[in-house]
Amino acid sequence: MILLGLTGSIGMGKSTVGAMFRRLGIPLFDADAAVHELYAPGGAAVAPMAAEFPEALKDGGIDRTVLAAQVIRDPASLKRIEAIVHPLVGQARQDFLSAARARGEKLVVLDIPLLFEGFRARGSTAAQEGIGHVAVVSAPAEQQRARVLARPGMTEEKFAAILAKQVPDAEKRSLADTVIDTGTDMADTEAQVRALVARLTGGI
Repeated sequence: MILLGLTGSIGMGKSTVGAMFRRLGIPLFDADAAVHELYAPGGAAVAPMAAEFPEALKDGGIDRTVLAAQVIRDPASLKRIEAIVHPLVGQARQDFLSAARARGEKLVVLDIPLLFEGFRARGSTAAQEGIGHVAVVSAPAEQQRARVLARPGMTEEKFAAILAKQVPDAEKRSLADTVIDTGTDMADTEAQVRALVARLTGGI
């Protein structure tokens, strides 16, 4: 089974591309969605996070905006959050992969926004973490900027702060096995996705 790591900077269209893989019947693990589930009422992260950050507990779940404010006040608290959440996301990913292997899937997608940032932090590579192919979703910088600034509550300052924490797009493109261009129309982007799936699986 081939593990395809899907990543890309903010506003590049990664979620849209992920949906294209799903429409082709390719199982996709969404790391962000996994975190949302962990923080939702009944999620595995609620009790340990509430013990560490009681003020973040709201309506039976964990309020991510409260956590974000906490990290701004005390950047060191990010390590405490990651120590709780990362192992739980890792377990969810392993469960997803085990189920996919049991079904005999040829290809699965791991949608990980901070894929390269994670490799850098751990001093590892895609191959060392079992990822056989990395696809980076990319678009021209002016399109990226327009998409991000159109989001509710987004400002130039917030956008700049997010970019400062991410590996630059040019570097991601240079490290990728495949670059999926979303700077064109949707049909062309979907054709790129279809071609990649066909290349990795021998056909759709």
